[in-house]
Amino acid sequence: MASERLDVLVVGAGAREHALVRSLAKSPHIGRLIGAPGNAGVEDDAITVAIDAEDLPSLIAFVERERIDLTVVGPEAPLVAGLAGQLRDRGFAVFGPGADGARLEGSKAFAKEVMEAAGVPNAHAAVFTDHESASAYLRRHGAPVVVKADGLAAGKGVVVARTMEEAESALDECFVARRFGTAASRVLIEEFLEGEEVSLLSIVSGDRILPLAPAQDYKRALDGDAGSNTGGMGSYSPVPPVDDALYRRLVAEVVEPTVAELVRRGIDYRGVLYAGLMLTGHGPEVLEFNCRFGDPETQALLPRLESDLLELLWAAARGEALPSAVRWGTGAAVGVVMASRGYPASSSKGDVITGIEKAWSLDGVEVFHAATRRDADRRLVTAGGRVLTVTGLGATFAAARARAYEGVAAISFEGAQYRSDIALRAEEWEKQQRS
Repeated sequence: MASERLDVLVVGAGAREHALVRSLAKSPHIGRLIGAPGNAGVEDDAITVAIDAEDLPSLIAFVERERIDLTVVGPEAPLVAGLAGQLRDRGFAVFGPGADGARLEGSKAFAKEVMEAAGVPNAHAAVFTDHESASAYLRRHGAPVVVKADGLAAGKGVVVARTMEEAESALDECFVARRFGTAASRVLIEEFLEGEEVSLLSIVSGDRILPLAPAQDYKRALDGDAGSNTGGMGSYSPVPPVDDALYRRLVAEVVEPTVAELVRRGIDYRGVLYAGLMLTGHGPEVLEFNCRFGDPETQALLPRLESDLLELLWAAARGEALPSAVRWGTGAAVGVVMASRGYPASSSKGDVITGIEKAWSLDGVEVFHAATRRDADRRLVTAGGRVLTVTGLGATFAAARARAYEGVAAISFEGAQYRSDIALRAEEWEKQQRS
């Protein structure tokens, strides 16, 4: 990249995008850094423009008018809708796959097809387009099962059903109540897998792969993995069970054959390939693929990153060679999501948030905004379900957890909720290794 400075647009409004903005801002190559639409935290670190992440015509017009050098697309919806491909067709560099590659997340049935063709281990699933045949299949096979809406459902279209009653209720939500709209026009009933979950994100530039550090996400709303599925209530990195040998195995058995299959299909993938994995007793199995940085995994990964993120994204967006490895800081990162009252079924908006400055002043604590905004009096208020991610960094998981929860304790808003057990297993594993 030499000494050039790049104008960068980050599309999205969540904590993931705030983490991307903060990491990109560290690069000596950054020129203008713009968030669309951003949030109250992004406003503190970048220029923001009031363009919704799913308003593709307005985003394209802005990139053309401002001659943006690099567009980084955070959320899945604009990627599935084809934003990256439309911008590339106009000659602009974009970090994010085109609509063909984004189908890995946009259609779970398509992802299964790719995995089967690539020989990637994954949970067996059957696909249904009507309630009657899905229910008949369920009665034959019994529970536990996992019921998944085929399309995008903001991280909430998956139900781990341990009983027949829960499974039937999930099918009713999809086919009768139409809770997920067209995303559930097809529904997958998938075998239930047990084990340790791991998120492995890789930067992909065509046929080149740069795996990132593993992370673990917490999908359930309540401590002990109870409650409803959410978009994610916290994350940590690295993941103790994933040693060097297992890491190489995950790359070789999952990431490399998947990317090779995409290349075979003529898909020029430039972005993040996110593999959600279950480490079962008989080996790793893929639960899902996503086509973008994970949220909340990004808020645990990027604070540990010592490589220049802009250089990595710029190379991938242009289909160029990637470095052989990424530099990471030693120690651990633990990110805790603070959500508003009612989440995930609903959310409370307009509640005043206090204590951000105090949390920021704590050593080893970073606060990433998600659903936040400024009201008419310039007070910071909630604006949706997942409000903030508070990330603690430390030499050990114990230190990182303590800092994360110290940051959480400094922040308050009416009805705030969060899990108290993020990375607890990692801390306990750490203690066992010392004993």
